[in-house]
Parts: sequence; structure tokens; C-alpha cells
Amino acid sequence: MSRALEKARQVRLLVLDVDGVLSDGSLHYTDSGEETKAFFTPDGLGIKLLQRSGIEVAIITGRSSAIVERRARELGIERIVQGRDDKLAALREVLADIGLDLSEAAYMGDDLQDLAAIQACALGMTVADGDEFVASHADWRSQRPGGRGAVREACEFILQAQDKLEGARTPYLYLGSDQ
Repeated sequence: MSRALEKARQVRLLVLDVDGVLSDGSLHYTDSGEETKAFFTPDGLGIKLLQRSGIEVAIITGRSSAIVERRARELGIERIVQGRDDKLAALREVLADIGLDLSEAAYMGDDLQDLAAIQACALGMTVADGDEFVASHADWRSQRPGGRGAVREACEFILQAQDKLEGARTPYLYLGSDQ
């Protein structure tokens, strides 16, 4: 078994960065100056699968955006920390709030500001198109890019490590009808 798979077995909380992880990292502005972001719906389903399997999800991001609050609310993510450059300090606050420690957390980020949190967690994760230096310090790297399936892949990796993936998918199967 790979070391990352072994580490994923202990995960009770997945913490996600936004720009470059939940979104592709692009910043789009309307003519009126409003920021827009695109989120990949299969990533959202991956988050839901984790939550239904008893694994919490949180967001820590260096920027602040009402769009991120809305997406978190849609996904049932209760713990969201915005506008924080010190992601490790924010991570420690989230963990203290829910009574977990670093050995039970996974963190997925894509760039230098995420590195300390990636290294401190039980399972440090990054995206396929993330910074190479960050990737060299992560335990696991997705094959899909940020904002385009990396989060779904990470969720399924954790569920697979905990033997919960098949059970998470089962409710979506058509099992036939007696009618």
C-alpha cells in the first residue's frame, strides 16, 4: 500500500483552498468590477460523497468572496475561513473548533501559501497543475487540474483508502424494480 493511501485512512477532515483547487485559479471581473468564479460540479459531488461518509470538509482561502460563501453554503460546508494568508494558523483554528488534530486532517492546496498546511497535515495534497515545489512536498497529487476534477479525485482517493467508496456510490445505482 502506498504511503499516501495509508495516511488517507486516518482523515476525518478535508480542508480545501479555493483559487487553483476548487476553481481553476482564474480571476474574472465584470465591467462593473464584480468578481466571478467557476466551480466544477463533479468536485461538488465528491465533497457531498465525503460528507455523507462522515468526513468533514472545510475551506481556507487567502481571498474573500461572497461567491465562495455561496458555494460553500450550497455544498453544506459549515467551516469557511476567508482572507487569511497564514493558512496553517487558520487550519489549527478550524481543527481546534471541531476537536481534531493535524493527524486527522488532509489539506489540498496548489501554491506556496498552502505549503505549510500541506506539510503539517496527515495527508498533504495538491493538484496536477499546482506549483512544482509544492508538489515535491505533498504526499499526493491529482491527475486532474484544479477546478476541473482534482477535488473529486481527492475525495474518491480518501474514500477508497477508507473502504467507503463503493458504499458512497451504491445509492446512485439502479438496482431494478419489481414492477
